[in-house]
Amino acid sequence: MDIKPLILIIEDEDTICNFISAILNANGYQVTKVSTGKEGISMAASYSPDVILLDLGLPDIDGIEVLRNIRQWSKTPIVVVSARGYEREKVEALDLGADDYIVKPFGTSELLARIRTAIRHSPKSTGGESNGMEKITIGELEIDYSKRRVSLSGRRVHLTPVEYKILSLLSKNAGKVLTHDYIMREVWGLYTNDSHTLRVNMANIRRKLEENPAEPKYILTEVGVGYRMVEELHQEK
Repeated sequence: MDIKPLILIIEDEDTICNFISAILNANGYQVTKVSTGKEGISMAASYSPDVILLDLGLPDIDGIEVLRNIRQWSKTPIVVVSARGYEREKVEALDLGADDYIVKPFGTSELLARIRTAIRHSPKSTGGESNGMEKITIGELEIDYSKRRVSLSGRRVHLTPVEYKILSLLSKNAGKVLTHDYIMREVWGLYTNDSHTLRVNMANIRRKLEENPAEPKYILTEVGVGYRMVEELHQEK
């Protein structure tokens, strides 16, 4: 018998908490619920969940502090579920180690897709991640890391070294939002702060990969935050 993935919900609004719980239970997940940040930290340590859904507006301590605390000792995927849609707060949460950020209200399909992505990135996951693979395939796009080769519909795509480095970074974190600062640090180094160069390279990558660069299907823009490469094209409709 398969063990159901355990989701810890840290949320103080009963209506939202019950709504999420019902969705998760109906889709084969175990659920544990708490309504305060302190309880959430304790339960995260005690139960070692597969994914944590974290609200930022908690009654005792701010969700950002909960995130900061858990990230000091755990790599469990954390998906922030919050009514705070400001770019600054999204960036702060992602930079502190959140794996994803969903703004309320959200759809059932979106929530389940983000949780599936988080579980695939979980340290508990026994499935192969792109980080441990020699190649990854998403739709018609194939990236062979061992040969540093990119092909689309079977045809070779010629990228500059920087373009390849950006694409490789995004693909190895497929499904996760990477902030502008994170990408720039990883590609150009710690002290780089040139977002214009990143935008120019991203535009070039999209011209080479996307059928319609204005409506990308492989690399999505999280406005004001960063970029996210899809894992499965059929999830991005």
